[in-house]
Amino acid sequence: MPDLLCMGEPMLEFNQQKPGTDGRVLYLEGHGGDTSNAAIAAARSGASVGYVTAIGQDGPGESFMALWAREGIDTETVIRRADAPTGIYFVTHEARGHNFTFYRTGSAAARYRPEEVPEGAIRAARVLHVSGISQAISDSACDAVFRAIAVARDAGARVSYDTNLRLRLWPAARAAAVIHAAIGMADIALPSLDDATVLTGLSDPDRVADFYLRLCPLVLLKCGAAGCIVATRDGRTRIAPHAVAAVDATGAGDAFAGAFLARTLAGDEPIMAARYANAAAALSTTGYGAVAPIPRVAAVRALLSQARDS
Repeated sequence: MPDLLCMGEPMLEFNQQKPGTDGRVLYLEGHGGDTSNAAIAAARSGASVGYVTAIGQDGPGESFMALWAREGIDTETVIRRADAPTGIYFVTHEARGHNFTFYRTGSAAARYRPEEVPEGAIRAARVLHVSGISQAISDSACDAVFRAIAVARDAGARVSYDTNLRLRLWPAARAAAVIHAAIGMADIALPSLDDATVLTGLSDPDRVADFYLRLCPLVLLKCGAAGCIVATRDGRTRIAPHAVAAVDATGAGDAFAGAFLARTLAGDEPIMAARYANAAAALSTTGYGAVAPIPRVAAVRALLSQARDS
C-alpha cells in the first residue's frame, strides 16, 4: 500500500496562454486539483503515493486515470461514477496574478460521502494529506475528510493539511471554522500567508506562525516570493526564495506540499525537507499549468546545489 494518501478533487485544467499573432487566446489543456498536484509532486520526488477521490466515467476522468498511471500513483481508492462528471477549471493571467474559474458543482468528487472513505488504505498509510478545498466542495466531502482524518489518527498515521482557501466555495467564517478544526487534528499544517491573513486576520508571518502552532506542532508557512518559514514549538527558520524566471504560480503551493511530504517520508528533518520543497515550488513556476512544470529530483537537487555555490 502507498505510504502517502492524498484526498480531494482532481480537475481538468485549461490554462490561458499568450495571444497568438492573430490575437486569439488559446488554452493549454492540463490537469489540476490541489491534492492531485501534491500527489504528483510527491511521486516525482520519489514517494509511494495513492489518491482518494471520485471522478466521472467521462473523458476528463479517463485523462486523470492515464495521468496517474504515468506518474506511478496508486488508484485503488479512486471511485468512478457514471452519474456525475469530473470537474474542470480555467486559469487566466493578469499583471497581479492568476485567476481561477471553476465548473465543479455536482462533480463526482463533490458527491463523496463519509461511508466511502477507504479506511483500510488509510490505516496502512504513513501520511494522509488533505486540504481546505477537499472540504469546501460539499458538506458530504467535508465530513468525509474529517472521517479520514479520524481514521488516520486512530491508526497512528500523520495528517498533513494545506489551507488552500477558495472563498468562491464557502464563506470566510465557515472556512476558518472548518479549516482550523481540521488543522487542530493535524500533525503538519501548510498555510499560505495570503490564506492565513483571511482566515486569522493576521498579516505578520511570525504572528501567523504563532497562531497555527497553537493548533498544530509543525507549521510550514508558505510566503510566496518571500520563501517560507518552518516553525515548531521549539523555534523557527526562514528559508529564502530562489530567483527563477517565473511565468505561472498556479501549482506552486501544491508542489511545495508534495515535495515536502516526499522528503519527510524519506527521513529528512523538517528544515531539510522544507529547503527541498522550497526549491521544487520555485521550479514549478517556470512553466504553465499545475502539473507539467512540477520538477523531478534531479532538477531540484541542481537548483539547491546552484544556490549553495552562489
